[in-house]
Amino acid sequence: MEEEVKSEETGSTDAGSNQANAPDEARDVNPSSLPSADSEKDAIVEEAKARVAAAKEAAQKAGAAAPGAPRAPVKKKEEGPKPSDASTHPLVKKLRAQFDSAVIEATEFLGQLSIRIDRSRIVEVCNALKNDAETPFNYLSDLTCAHYPDQREAPFEVIYNLFSITANERVRLKVAANGEGVDSVTGVWPSADWPEREVYDLFGVKFRNHPDLRRILLPPDWEGHPLRKDYALEFVENAWTGKHLPEFTDVQKEQLEQRRAYGLEILSVPQEREVREIFKSGKEVMPKDK
Repeated sequence: MEEEVKSEETGSTDAGSNQANAPDEARDVNPSSLPSADSEKDAIVEEAKARVAAAKEAAQKAGAAAPGAPRAPVKKKEEGPKPSDASTHPLVKKLRAQFDSAVIEATEFLGQLSIRIDRSRIVEVCNALKNDAETPFNYLSDLTCAHYPDQREAPFEVIYNLFSITANERVRLKVAANGEGVDSVTGVWPSADWPEREVYDLFGVKFRNHPDLRRILLPPDWEGHPLRKDYALEFVENAWTGKHLPEFTDVQKEQLEQRRAYGLEILSVPQEREVREIFKSGKEVMPKDK
């Protein structure tokens, strides 16, 4: 009995000593008196809202008392130059007086004169311009073509760039063409021979009365015209490739598919090496000009 009483007294004594040894702050803090973090955030947010509302109210009062200056108008984006009517140009007047309805329209863009001519009378107009006394256009600087697939009746536009060496003047003639083609101007300027062959080769426009109308860049049996808008941009398997290029092995076909998948240049595919081998072997792919 005495031992139990002592242990109880000892336990009470130890508990009292633990409480006595605890820090004063831990004994004095009341959990209900601690401010929470949420309440502090709410107070800060409410204070910010009050400041914003006060600033808006002050701005509205200031605006009502003294209206501010009007805003500057938004500046529109400047448009680029556009073609203008060139009916009053001296050269256009001269051509219309001589050929009347053969001159369809005339425009001027950045100092460049362009005249659209009737397809059936292009040779007459070119002869007149070459033999003009004041501004003889005796040099055909270029002959090219443009393709407009949406224009079903005449999807091609043959373009003649003329230059007068003596007068230092330029003029551009345009002719709408279809599958029937257009008359050749090699009788006016012999230098039109090869440019007309290029247009025939790459666009498929025929030139009537041309002395030697045949392909000039591609082989004679090539299918299609590469500069048309509807021509495929990537390599095309056609009758010419099947006839002139050797058969691919399975490994070469797989390599070709991989190169196409990675978008590598067409000249890096095996066809380029094979075409070189054909020419090295002496096989005549395209007859030479005679």
